[in-house]
Amino acid sequence: MNISPGFFYVFAGTSILFSLLVILNRSAIASAFSLLVVFFSFAGIYALLDAHLVAALQVLIYAGAILVLFIFVIMLLNVEQASFDYKRGRILTGVFAAFGAFGMVFLLGRVFRSGSAPLQPGPFSPENIQAAGGNTRVLSELLFSEYVLPFELTSVLLLAAIIGSVVLAKRGVIEKKSKEAK
Repeated sequence: MNISPGFFYVFAGTSILFSLLVILNRSAIASAFSLLVVFFSFAGIYALLDAHLVAALQVLIYAGAILVLFIFVIMLLNVEQASFDYKRGRILTGVFAAFGAFGMVFLLGRVFRSGSAPLQPGPFSPENIQAAGGNTRVLSELLFSEYVLPFELTSVLLLAAIIGSVVLAKRGVIEKKSKEAK
């Protein structure tokens, strides 16, 4: 086994494990720090794929700026541990796990039956990327020409989600304080 597949499995396993911890943690801060590990695992996978710019952007933008913004919002809202209906949560978790397991078995069955993944190679092979000037050039040309609108819409969506979470959390705090005052 090469070193790269071993590192890939470590990064992939770490990202899966900590992604589950993001969902299953009752503390919002613990979930945010689990998300930090997921972001660094993704950066490691990108580095293994020789997409060093994407790995650096993953660390700077996601692990740096966006996660700090999430933690700032969590601290601003003074979010306590989440209350959760465990009976209902276990049923939903079981349903999602069953669908996920079925999908994985289906895809793995197709891969093993055909001998390869059911994917078609795209125009971005390593040779084509090098011929076009490298990862940075190809990524920047696509991001700022073809995908500029989705990029901007994603940032607006993130901003709207943060504003919505602040409004919902503050409404709960205001209602709680008004009940205590009565």
